[in-house]
Amino acid sequence: MARIKGGLNAKKKHNRVLKLAKGYRGARSKQYRVAKQSVMRALASAYAGRKQRKRDFRKLWIARINAAARLNGVNYSNLMHGLKLAGVDINRKMLAEIAVSDADGFKDLAELAKSKL
Repeated sequence: MARIKGGLNAKKKHNRVLKLAKGYRGARSKQYRVAKQSVMRALASAYAGRKQRKRDFRKLWIARINAAARLNGVNYSNLMHGLKLAGVDINRKMLAEIAVSDADGFKDLAELAKSKL
């Protein structure tokens, strides 16, 4: 039986990596060895970035809720505790959206939270 060399598979693997490295500057997009390192780092950073985005949005929501809560005479911590005691089960994303778009509705929630403290 004839020996099969792995040239075709290696070429496919190289092309797959080089395609991911398209747009990189210099050797990073041309040479397989350099491109492979760049792509591995980029994929790792992309994974970490997806986790970071979740943290960033949560920080943004909390900052918006806190600002709106202070306009209504209560701080973020007391607002959240009061809402929990009142049995209001609403997440921070929706609270932040209410704070930005519906000031009167948020004021009602803040009053409810203050009354339960």
